[in-house]
Amino acid sequence: MATAASTTSAAVLASRLLLRCSPRLLRRLSVSRAPHAALASSSGRGLPPLVRHSLGHRARMGHTAAAAAVAAEPALGLTKPNAIEPPQVTFSAKDVEFSEWKGDILAVAVTEKDLSKDADSKFENAVLKKLDGQLGGLLSEAAAEEDFTGKTGQSVVLRLAGQGFKRVGLIGLGQNAPSTAAAGRGLGESVASVAKAAQASTAAIVLASPSGIQEEFKLTAAAAIASGTVLGLYEDSRYKSESKKVHLKQVDIIGLGSGADVDQKLKYANDLSSGVIFGRELVNSPANVLTPAVLAEEASKIASTYSDVFTATILDVEKCKELKMGSYLGVAAASANPPHFIHLCYKPTDGNVKRKLAIVGKGLTFDSGGYNIKTGPGCSIELMKFDMGGSAAVFGAAKALGQIKPPGVEVHFIVAACENMISGTGMRPGDIVTASNGKTIEVNNTDAEGRLTLADALVYACNQGVEKIIDLATLTGACVIALGPSIAGVFTPSDELAKEVTAASEVSGEKFWRLPLEESYWESMKSGVADMVNTGGRQGGSITAALFLKQFVDEKVQWMHIDMAGPVWNDKKRAATGFGVSTLVEWVLKNSSS
Repeated sequence: MATAASTTSAAVLASRLLLRCSPRLLRRLSVSRAPHAALASSSGRGLPPLVRHSLGHRARMGHTAAAAAVAAEPALGLTKPNAIEPPQVTFSAKDVEFSEWKGDILAVAVTEKDLSKDADSKFENAVLKKLDGQLGGLLSEAAAEEDFTGKTGQSVVLRLAGQGFKRVGLIGLGQNAPSTAAAGRGLGESVASVAKAAQASTAAIVLASPSGIQEEFKLTAAAAIASGTVLGLYEDSRYKSESKKVHLKQVDIIGLGSGADVDQKLKYANDLSSGVIFGRELVNSPANVLTPAVLAEEASKIASTYSDVFTATILDVEKCKELKMGSYLGVAAASANPPHFIHLCYKPTDGNVKRKLAIVGKGLTFDSGGYNIKTGPGCSIELMKFDMGGSAAVFGAAKALGQIKPPGVEVHFIVAACENMISGTGMRPGDIVTASNGKTIEVNNTDAEGRLTLADALVYACNQGVEKIIDLATLTGACVIALGPSIAGVFTPSDELAKEVTAASEVSGEKFWRLPLEESYWESMKSGVADMVNTGGRQGGSITAALFLKQFVDEKVQWMHIDMAGPVWNDKKRAATGFGVSTLVEWVLKNSSS
């Protein structure tokens, strides 16, 4: 990812340091370090990288047996992720009398208005009034003592005796009942928080004012609450010496309907959550564990698990050379870990395809910046494991769709995985690389590497005969400056595609903002010796990056670029968000049904 702190002076400094090194040290820089143990994913199983196997899908790898043996060696630092299970929660939608529910914790979601009281200091809200009467006024008393006003994020929990439920919790919703997927998911996360604190194994969720949710939104609300609960329970402890046990196993959602439609929606929420968790795990994994080879193995595991709808093709260096992927291979050239070009293809079980789509993700498992090395405050080099966040969204969506199995749509999931490192074999500032569509690129900044890998990936995607392409990448620091940490930038010449993704994001609750593809800015991307340079000036950096990618997309294909450099990571939690998975799944489903 290109950052403001990556400068030409840094490249000069790195070059001088290398020149001062002894020949022995220079040789050590190019020696292959031990490749890395496979990622222990939420399935609870680690996969050995680069082992040829028969998994009901095709995989082309040009590696020798010796290379495979070396790849099986322990990761740098002897780090081996623990195998953990994601939360396994069963959700049920019920229309029952909440006061008669039996279990560990009854969570009542309340707005600020719901806490209004009459002249006798009794709750005016029917649900709270009935519950408070059942508890002999304890609910009203506790709300007053704890200064609970129903604001978002507030909660109060009471331990009870002589009731069917052991605890009752009030969960604040703010001024209104959930009207967006994001609000529903927030409620689910709050329920997960109080359930974890109480070590509850069963819970029920009821809204004090269910009429505040529009009828047409109830299905989406139920799914969002379920998804938020699972994601709120999940903690990535694979790299910790101790992990916390998840106790919650059963959640009943009361008052949002019941029947086949809502049951199907709740199953969808669980399938989607597993994809988001998988995406988070990929981004959270350090670069000494998640190498390009291991990322390829994780993708192959999706194909083997859902072999009725997926096939996998993994291209090695030699095959990429045959396809003339000079732009991608130029980035990968410095690393001791070889690149892996990953292509998963989803086809419905009945073979009936009405729409062909491609989703392309940036897959830099680590980005040092290359000779334009990341230095100085704000460069975030220690976080550059998340530079494969686009690929995590791609494979997280693939995992979810493997479970959902939408009909009528063929989807290609494409990632050019590699590392951007520094060595004597690496790409230098000023080098010219040639992409697979024949266009030449003068590399004026090796830290603008993601677009170079995406260039060949986009050409490859177009060659699959698809009608629409979305690419996702942690591409520019400029987009983070423009939109902050929570919103992804969207670039597309297609208004139709923009409307599709906007509609999908309204269901997913993820935030996007469309930015202009200002063609006049292309002037700064022109080279005197090649077709283009790979980065323009500091101004409008996210726009010029998108214009660069546009050069590698067939004009007949609808295309969108999503710059997710901001929302890929949660600084407060110091962990990945799983951003993009939910919107991609919704987008595919909308194309499946259209």
